[in-house]
Amino acid sequence: MVLSTTHSKAGPTMVVDVETGKVLEHKDAFQRWYPASLTKLMTAYVVFRQVKSGAITVNSPVTISNNAAKAPPSKMYFKPGSQLTLDHALKIIMVKSANDVSVAIAETIAGSHDFFVAMMNEEAARLGMSDTRFINANGLPGKGQRTTARDMAILGVALKREFPQFSHYFSLEAITTGKRTYTNYNILIGRFTGANGMKTGFICASGFNQVSSATRRGRSVVAVVLGAKDQEERAVESARLLHKGLTTPGLAKPSLYTMRPYGQNRLQTVNMRPLVCSQEARRARNDGRGVEGMTIQSAYISPLGRQARAVRVRLSGKIPASLASGRIPVPKPRPVGVGDGEGPVATVGAKPASNVPVPRKRPSL
Repeated sequence: MVLSTTHSKAGPTMVVDVETGKVLEHKDAFQRWYPASLTKLMTAYVVFRQVKSGAITVNSPVTISNNAAKAPPSKMYFKPGSQLTLDHALKIIMVKSANDVSVAIAETIAGSHDFFVAMMNEEAARLGMSDTRFINANGLPGKGQRTTARDMAILGVALKREFPQFSHYFSLEAITTGKRTYTNYNILIGRFTGANGMKTGFICASGFNQVSSATRRGRSVVAVVLGAKDQEERAVESARLLHKGLTTPGLAKPSLYTMRPYGQNRLQTVNMRPLVCSQEARRARNDGRGVEGMTIQSAYISPLGRQARAVRVRLSGKIPASLASGRIPVPKPRPVGVGDGEGPVATVGAKPASNVPVPRKRPSL
């Protein structure tokens, strides 16, 4: 379903209380939408599950394969054979939204990108994301990829509840390689009181998407905005939803998990391209402005008033590019009997071929 250029409001929205699961406001919550880089929230969720199971650690090496290096932008342009820790890779995909690093993470966890995508969809089904289907680990457009505001709210709440120890990955203001600094596209961080994550996304077909979280006085909420026409509208609507969620009682509100689907055309995935990627729309938003130069009309967003705090990320080594051309070895499975309280972990692909050399870990440079 293609939206006309007369559409002027953000698309589906939702805000949920993290502790109770009460939905404090929603609009078109079951309308199918392209997730864009919100997909990387599920990439992170799968990683966290594997770290929790003991199959891998945040210090494990991630290798950029030839396949990962070919991913379209946004990307880091690391050469095949480059290695970095999983910790740094996660920071990169959450701030820079680098598609090449997302593919490398997938291959590291599952042995192949396709196996990892299967894990993503298994986790989505287990969480109850009933109308979500992933086709890659980075959110690049493709046939069949879809989600809803309700499903993204489920994922955001799951990340907040299950993995508070990893919340810092979603709240970074910026990362730096030493030569270049990348600021988080989530401009609420540092500008909205209590904002602490999570992820933005954009492709022409989706418009500007965002999953946000904030905490005040011990209360946490997650907000979802899909299909904003630009970064400003996305931020303003996200801030409004977060503020409402933090100040609205949850009594008698519907539950995120028992809401019934609604919407006449909800099974048709909306395409925002005519609205957000016309020549006129591109000129309106690509005028060289920095974040502080945007026209943000919101009572809830304040200027940062300082430079964004940047966390250093770097490569930790390099293996011959010829080794990176093959399948990345699958991490060892966790020992029998080591559980996480949630049943068995999803199968991590097939075993690597015995003739695939395993690169030795190199010390940090």
